Amino acid sequence: MALDPALAAQLKRNADGLFSAVAQERSTGIVLMVAWMDDEALARTLATRRATYYSRSRQEYWVKGDTSGHIQYVHDARLDCDGDTVLLVVDQVGAACHTGNHSCFDTESLSFGVPDADARD
Repeated sequence: MALDPALAAQLKRNADGLFSAVAQERSTGIVLMVAWMDDEALARTLATRRATYYSRSRQEYWVKGDTSGHIQYVHDARLDCDGDTVLLVVDQVGAACHTGNHSCFDTESLSFGVPDADARD
């Protein structure tokens, strides 16, 4: 499966040919997880509407949910302004995180001791 050459030309990859992918839940806006993709993973994702990532440790592709049942159905995909990150807007079935949490970011806030973490300078 080949990625459209015009899209491929917009991507900025690391030394391993990879770029980051952020999965965001369509219904809530919650950031679910971050993973890695290459051109083939993105092409598969766009063709199937199922989030496909590249595992650096296993050096193979994996479709989110094929083994866990925790599927990501992709509704939109966008490049960031630098072309080094793809945002996938997904419907998440089950947990997105390998820990069983809905989001990999279900952790305490790193507010740096600021009473109002939303405060602006």
